Amino acid sequence: MIRSVLCAVDISDPDVDVPVLQRASKLAELEGASLDVMTVVPDFGMSVVSDHFGKDHQSAAVEKAKGLLNELVTKVLGEEANNKVRHVVTSGKAYEEILKTAKAAGSDLIVIGAHKPDLADYLLGPNAARVVRHSSASVYVVR
Repeated sequence: MIRSVLCAVDISDPDVDVPVLQRASKLAELEGASLDVMTVVPDFGMSVVSDHFGKDHQSAAVEKAKGLLNELVTKVLGEEANNKVRHVVTSGKAYEEILKTAKAAGSDLIVIGAHKPDLADYLLGPNAARVVRHSSASVYVVR
């Protein structure tokens, strides 16, 4: 039985993840499970990179991501469903943050999208592949 579904989306290109969010919502509804929707903001904290950004850049990026995630969920699932969804915005490497969030939330299922592969990642994108390989929860990949 699935009690908790974690849906990971990339808010930098939200239209690509509309089917991912729709599928996660449907799976959660079918199982009577809670739905968490998350996005990951890249971490620019490395000293070589962070010198090119202002001191508040990371926190501003996280705040912007929270707003965009809320807009995406409302647009795709509606206001009522959005109010029931737990929104999670983290910072770091996408696959690591998805795995950490799933573990912390006790997610039984992770729903993630796979971009169209190029030659380097022919079957799945690198984040989706790592999540599938390393997750202790079931992973549903939406193409």
